[in-house]
Amino acid sequence: MSRNLQEAKRRTLRHTLLIVGLMSLFVFALVPLYGVLCDVTGLNGKPRNAPQRTVDISPDTSRTVTVEFLASVNESMPWDFRPSVARMTVHPGQVRQTSFVARNRSAHAMVGQAIPSVSPGLAALHFKKTECFCFTEQKFISGEEREMPLVFMVDKDLPEHISTVTLAYTFFDKQKVVD
Repeated sequence: MSRNLQEAKRRTLRHTLLIVGLMSLFVFALVPLYGVLCDVTGLNGKPRNAPQRTVDISPDTSRTVTVEFLASVNESMPWDFRPSVARMTVHPGQVRQTSFVARNRSAHAMVGQAIPSVSPGLAALHFKKTECFCFTEQKFISGEEREMPLVFMVDKDLPEHISTVTLAYTFFDKQKVVD
């Protein structure tokens, strides 16, 4: 009986370790799986990274969409950050340009990264940025202020019931840089 009991304990231990191992793999896979889900569906304001199709670039002048711009910084980041304009009216299919202004108020150089979010979530599929400061990290020396361009277009396939799109950026401190 003791031999059967030991074999049962070993089998239980193997099964438990296998389950723990599979659960660990699942946890590590969740982050990239969530990113893929957001890219495919446009959830969480992340634009789809699908291959670009040929697009008719003539604007739809029969329709207008209001684009609102919001800016914030992570609560621990000593920067000022604001859009140059709070809102603009665009025709779907029209390429437009605006900018955001950031200033490093700290006593040392810093590297920041702006993370965009588009709402409503469905609009993220139709908001195209061709030039954006959010594509790269931004290094600012102490006291530096900079105007950063944004070139965008609202796709003509944006559903008719969406008349306002909000583009919000949050700047995060990527790392403190030694002067």
